[in-house]
Amino acid sequence: MMITLSQTFVDQTKQEITPHWGPLGWVTYKRTYARWLPEKNRTENWDETVKRVVEGNINLDPRLRQPNVPKSLQAELTREAEQLFRLVYSLSATPSGRNLWISGTPYQKKHGDALNNCWFINIRPQKYGRSKIVPYYLSPEQTAVSMPFAFVFDELMKGGGVGLSVAKENISQIPAVERQVKLVVLIGKESASYQECLRLGAIDRDQWLDANHPSHVLFSTLEDSREGWVKGMALLIDAHFSYTGRHIEEAVIDITNIRGKGEKIHGFGGSASGPSSYVTSLFDVSRLLNQAAGRKLTSVDCTDLCNLIAKCVVSGGVRRSAQIAIGDASDSDFIVMKQDKEQLYHHRWASNNSVIVTRHDTDFDEIAASIAQNGEPGIIRLDLARNFGRIIDGYQKDIDAGVCGFNPCGEIGLENGEPCNLFEVFPLIAREQGWDMNEVLTLAVRSAKRVTFSPYDWEVSRKVISRNRRIGISLSGIQDWVLNTFGQRIVTGFHDACDQETGEKISEPDYNPEVIRAVDGFYKTVLEADRTYSEQIGCRPSIKHTTVKPSGTVSKLAGVSEGMHFHYGAYLIQRIRFQDTDPLLGALRRCGYHIEKDVYSDNTMCAEFPVKAVNADSDRFVSSGEVSIEEQFATQAFLQTYWADNAVSCTITFQKNEATRIDPLLRQYRNVIKSTSLLPYSGSGYAQAPKEPITQEKYHEIKSSIHGNVEQAFIEMHTDKKDQELVGQEDCTTGACPVR
Repeated sequence: MMITLSQTFVDQTKQEITPHWGPLGWVTYKRTYARWLPEKNRTENWDETVKRVVEGNINLDPRLRQPNVPKSLQAELTREAEQLFRLVYSLSATPSGRNLWISGTPYQKKHGDALNNCWFINIRPQKYGRSKIVPYYLSPEQTAVSMPFAFVFDELMKGGGVGLSVAKENISQIPAVERQVKLVVLIGKESASYQECLRLGAIDRDQWLDANHPSHVLFSTLEDSREGWVKGMALLIDAHFSYTGRHIEEAVIDITNIRGKGEKIHGFGGSASGPSSYVTSLFDVSRLLNQAAGRKLTSVDCTDLCNLIAKCVVSGGVRRSAQIAIGDASDSDFIVMKQDKEQLYHHRWASNNSVIVTRHDTDFDEIAASIAQNGEPGIIRLDLARNFGRIIDGYQKDIDAGVCGFNPCGEIGLENGEPCNLFEVFPLIAREQGWDMNEVLTLAVRSAKRVTFSPYDWEVSRKVISRNRRIGISLSGIQDWVLNTFGQRIVTGFHDACDQETGEKISEPDYNPEVIRAVDGFYKTVLEADRTYSEQIGCRPSIKHTTVKPSGTVSKLAGVSEGMHFHYGAYLIQRIRFQDTDPLLGALRRCGYHIEKDVYSDNTMCAEFPVKAVNADSDRFVSSGEVSIEEQFATQAFLQTYWADNAVSCTITFQKNEATRIDPLLRQYRNVIKSTSLLPYSGSGYAQAPKEPITQEKYHEIKSSIHGNVEQAFIEMHTDKKDQELVGQEDCTTGACPVR
């Protein structure tokens, strides 16, 4: 039984509702989420995207799997789908960017993993189990070193980000690298990538002398698929350990079948990168493991392996790699690993690194010094995530006992193999569009809950998802909503107090009581909606429900501030990068937008958009370049206390003269904030910065040179084109999470 939305309903809704596009909204949508429609020889329009996404979601309701679905249930779910369509179409709320891209596609129906933004895995030997990827030389119940690395590779290839723990308790379980192994990469002359791969170190398949595969050789001919790439990497890793039952001296991987650069990727979408990046990554991984022969892998080694895999995935066009590596606060080598500039530029840029601290840690000097230098490491409080929901609800022993890490943006504490599952609500836009927040939040909960009934590829994930049913309902545009609705910011002031554990004098924040009442009411609505829907579909309530994601691309659709973050400036030039063949460029030029070659990348153009922040003219408005580091910490603490039972993603920006306050503020909020990261405020200090603060006069000057409507110009020019590659657009303000 399938629930569908009638075209009559869609057409009527288009007449009744105008989407709340932000200044960059339609262009960002068309560039990022509109899929190619071969039968119409064009990309989707917004109503078609929303219809696809909503139908993909509503049909995950498990009650539709029963043999005879009652007509009353069909009617009920159709009405809900219509309301969800109106909500998303109006841009009062949206599923995650991952859902906007993949929901309702044939790919999603086979690989539900692709609906989830991010994942987490412990880097330690694990069983593959009944998963869709099991190397041929292993049984599903056999433990292997390669499993977590294969998991990382697989989920990155599906477009998700991955958090990974290289804490000592995990990597100590990895046995010593047993032997050096010769890597042989084979390619046949029939491959379009033959000459290129020979230059990278591959050899002609016909010239390989060990064609009979003797016992010292572990051999695999890779299929032309995501699974093929992952299995080849797993084989290379396991060849260095005793999981194959044989003494292996050579790992031989035949890549002849991998399609060439530019060929279409069916299912996920976009175009192939060709095998060259994969060949490079195989040799890089082989070199690292051979250098480690005879000893155990370190936290830095394991992070490097994951970073090298991520570097390979980044070359895949439509996919964007995001990782967070989580280590121990006492691991100095891990903390400073990015200070090796050669390694940083080669592959260590691929992860944001964080360390685990506890309530007993009160000395953050070394960590604060590193943060002041380059913005890392971030801070993770696993014990808070395990024993607290919202901080206001107090200590609840083992309420989320299995949490062992976080997603790359830090808003969701996760168990091994678990994904984050997000839905984003814009309270200010919802109010302007006439929605009742109780209905908005109820629709959001039900939508996110259905995602947990997707067909997941990995057994470790299926088990934890069915047990936890974790969801993350996020508020975004928070600064806009609070200032516009309540006339002042969340933090109304500070008063002197004393830290009860350290005796240290602190400035404790005063919060707007009206905002407390509002978000507390929102939270209770979410809990009740989850309880009701869980009873209806016959599953347990979600272990946790609420969060604040960093947003980025999705918030640009509606034109609101990103998550809990303050606007980068009252008036901005926002730059978006496009592939130089992108058909949107012609429409932008016609409308007077400034476009120039990207100074950092070939075949890339950089377009400038003038943006005025919501409430920019208010005397209470403050940008991230002006707000104090104290107010940012206090705002994150507020949301962790009264709204988020998961966590709050925040990148706190600081000026140079505020660096000395990092240490005491980390100490002050150590028992409130579950995860946080900091970054020096850069302003407009480099060429073609993504965001450049400008004066009001400059904004109006640029604005006056723009004319016409980009959407209309695009339609008139008939320049649509399929399979555009994304360039440099991030779903998070820090660049931590992928677009799709």
